Amino acid sequence: MKNITITLDEKTAAWVRVAAAREDMSVSRFIAGMLERRMRESRDYANAMRRFLARGPTRINAAGSRLPTRDELHERADLR
Repeated sequence: MKNITITLDEKTAAWVRVAAAREDMSVSRFIAGMLERRMRESRDYANAMRRFLARGPTRINAAGSRLPTRDELHERADLR
């Protein structure tokens, strides 16, 4: 673990103390959890974007083929 020092205004400091107490955590652990969630969400979003872009463009009307249905066009399972 790495220790850091942050500066908060009184209103924010009071809010984080109350929020941490409600979760039965220290302020330090509460803020660390918030940052970890933010990092995970950012990483998950970046991974989903990479998977999506790796698929490349999809032809929707190749010669002699049918057009995709609305459900097929809006399917987002690959992003989950």
